[in-house]
Amino acid sequence: MRRRHSQRLPETWLFTDPRMGEALWDAIRRLPRGSGIVLRHYNEADRTAIARRAARLARRYGHMLVVAGDSRLARAVGAAGVHMPDGGRPTGDVITAASHDRAGLVRARRAGASLAFLSPVFPTASHPGARTLGPLRFGLMARGTSIAVAALGGITPKRYARMQALAAQAWGAIDAWNK
Repeated sequence: MRRRHSQRLPETWLFTDPRMGEALWDAIRRLPRGSGIVLRHYNEADRTAIARRAARLARRYGHMLVVAGDSRLARAVGAAGVHMPDGGRPTGDVITAASHDRAGLVRARRAGASLAFLSPVFPTASHPGARTLGPLRFGLMARGTSIAVAALGGITPKRYARMQALAAQAWGAIDAWNK
């Protein structure tokens, strides 16, 4: 998938989460070569060390790393750019963005993102009890925008195969890589 940025964007993405602990490193190793990683360790005291290690592994396995909400850290570790949280302010080279509704997709496009992660499609362990979009609403929103849209939230390889018919151009997950 190629959009606004010169680099080809991965179809498969890992979203990091502090609850992964040390399993994060195994998850990165298990990703298909050329996958994307969104580093979301926002409030960890050792965020810089985590980002450096993730960047080293990303380079080793041919993955694209983007850092959520921190262009300075993204540049410091040699990441491809920034992932903008939904409602966040664009900083630096925004490559991906989080979206939870149509307005979020518009914000992502205006920020210059090449890919918007629309979520949550299905129930997810990282946001228990959150209202889900469901496949139908996801498809209506994804088809109604000019930005590439990725499915996030309870997505597995099997679910992604079904979501492609609903305009999903990529997918991301946290827990799909912990098994």
